[in-house]
Amino acid sequence: MKDSLLALRSFFVSIRLTVVLLVLSMLLVFVATLDQVNLGIWAVQEKYFRSLVVYWTIPGSGLAIPVFPGGYLIGGLLLANLICAHIYRFRLTWRKAGLQMAHAGIILLLLGELFTGLWQRESFMRMDQGETKSFSESFHAVELVIMDTTEPDANRVVAIPEAMLADRPRVQHPNLPFRVEIKTYYPNATLQMRAQAVAEATASVSVATMGAGTQLAMIPLPITYKHNERNTPALLMELSGTEGSLGTWMASVQLGAPQSFTHQGRTYEIALRPKRTYHPFSMTLNKFSHDKYPGTEIPRNFSSLVRLRSEDGQDDREVLILMNTPLRHRGQTFYQAGFDNNDTTTILQVVRNPSWLLPYISCVMMFVGLLLEFGQGLAGYFRRRKGLLTAAAS
Repeated sequence: MKDSLLALRSFFVSIRLTVVLLVLSMLLVFVATLDQVNLGIWAVQEKYFRSLVVYWTIPGSGLAIPVFPGGYLIGGLLLANLICAHIYRFRLTWRKAGLQMAHAGIILLLLGELFTGLWQRESFMRMDQGETKSFSESFHAVELVIMDTTEPDANRVVAIPEAMLADRPRVQHPNLPFRVEIKTYYPNATLQMRAQAVAEATASVSVATMGAGTQLAMIPLPITYKHNERNTPALLMELSGTEGSLGTWMASVQLGAPQSFTHQGRTYEIALRPKRTYHPFSMTLNKFSHDKYPGTEIPRNFSSLVRLRSEDGQDDREVLILMNTPLRHRGQTFYQAGFDNNDTTTILQVVRNPSWLLPYISCVMMFVGLLLEFGQGLAGYFRRRKGLLTAAAS
């Protein structure tokens, strides 16, 4: 038992493990960079860097086999290697203080990346001039919402996340007097007129029997991973009440406006939309500015003047969000990310990252640590040189 523990300690303390992990890290970055052309930056991050193992799918079989350690596994082993080296190899002395601080900065940097991968959430807020919003929307995830809009001052919303839709569930929510059963779900699909789809034999005729989907058919598409393209999910679902089926409905992000129907004297709306994150404050776009260099169409600057108001009344102020000057408010950062061509619509990127300060702190620690290490070495060199000069003079 003791020999096994010593062997395990030697493994994690070994400098060879450090070298192997660094080589694996470089290979991982190299392969991920090449694959980014096919998958896009978001999918590459999830596949290579925010995973324990990288899988390769055998063409034509759908079988995925592990082929390479992922970023979490390599980073975790490197973190354990650094910590063990600190415990068993280094001594807390002033002479090694710089090296200790530099290594501590590396450890903090690895932890910061781990926390960022686990906690960071990104969304966007698209606003027209004069529009007010209190929510942001996901870039990739969608949700199926069924809203009771009977009351004029408040809507009762039941949201089914995309992760559940892929499993084709049967949902009976206490706030709904009917059951929702997902019949078909496509993570990426396009809509086509039913008559054209039947004529071209590109889709089944078994489509929606109620709502806007009665004249449409869903055409499944391959999932896209490119950063400038978005998947457009679509589904078929059946609603069933105590009196029987309420029909089969189609929902898609391409439909735009929600579909409305009445049941038991109440009005409901159905929509498949980007997943929303609601905030305890609202923003109103007062003015969007898009400045160009004189005589050209090259953008010089674009900014959004927004009015920020919190639900508790503590905040009510105007804020100017510039390209390089984001707004930080209640743990979230609002960046000026883009705009529509009409020059009256802004797109703000909303980032929630509780560990955003860790990379800055770790870089400062590494800089100070290396400065101390090289400063002590330089001071030692001058002391030795002075001693030699003194000895030569005597």
